[in-house]
Amino acid sequence: MTALPILLLGLLSFGTQEGSEVDPPEVDFAREVRPLLARKCFACHGNDEETQEADLRLDEEGPAKADLGGYAAIVPGDPEASETMRRILTDDVDDQMPPPDSGHSLTSAQKALFK
Repeated sequence: MTALPILLLGLLSFGTQEGSEVDPPEVDFAREVRPLLARKCFACHGNDEETQEADLRLDEEGPAKADLGGYAAIVPGDPEASETMRRILTDDVDDQMPPPDSGHSLTSAQKALFK
């Protein structure tokens, strides 16, 4: 065997060793997440009380993190405990956010960014 295939095998196996973890890239909320929230969520969960759904505001930190009776829309650092993430990731069309008929569906990359 030549050195090149051995080197390639070594590089391919480097990231797959048991116990090795790669830190996810740092996400800039103001640059990446907030504009996505504005495009996909604020129409129904912004400051306009006439169009606001479920009495939920995601455009302000306090209301987005508030206790909603045993759960919160956003639980910082714990996406599994965040109702927003549950609704973003569900396949149940009755619970899914944004609603499938809203025209604001999220890509897999956008869902990962939220998480």
